[in-house]
Amino acid sequence: MKPVIDHIHITVSDFERAEKFYDLLMPLLGFDLKNKEKDDIPDHEYKIIEYHHNNFSFGIVNPRSPYVNEKISRRKPGSLHHVAFYVDTPSDVNILYEQIKEIGATIVHKPQFYPEYCKDYYSFFFKDSEGIELEIVNFGRTNYFV
Repeated sequence: MKPVIDHIHITVSDFERAEKFYDLLMPLLGFDLKNKEKDDIPDHEYKIIEYHHNNFSFGIVNPRSPYVNEKISRRKPGSLHHVAFYVDTPSDVNILYEQIKEIGATIVHKPQFYPEYCKDYYSFFFKDSEGIELEIVNFGRTNYFV
């Protein structure tokens, strides 16, 4: 079996604000907004926006009303710690760093090597409009994992 992620859905605190942010971010990562899909199921207090690509889909979901005021904690059990998007070259990391700064993301760590992960691991970390941590990364994955 070949492991493949089909889709990732994250719950955001402010659905409309997050949509504006992800409408700017996802095209930078290769997603075409013509493949963006929205759905609203009021009976389940469920709104979703999915950004589809032939590799996988990424979605944002609204919180249910009892959780609207909860603060994001990536270290809380059951929480998403971060999502890393792989790019082809270290140059792509640098280009995306500049572009992602321009869309208003909060930069956590500028592009740098992380030899503690592996000798050529090059990435930067940022937070989306909701405080969710994301990463752009390049390294020779096939050099380490078969």
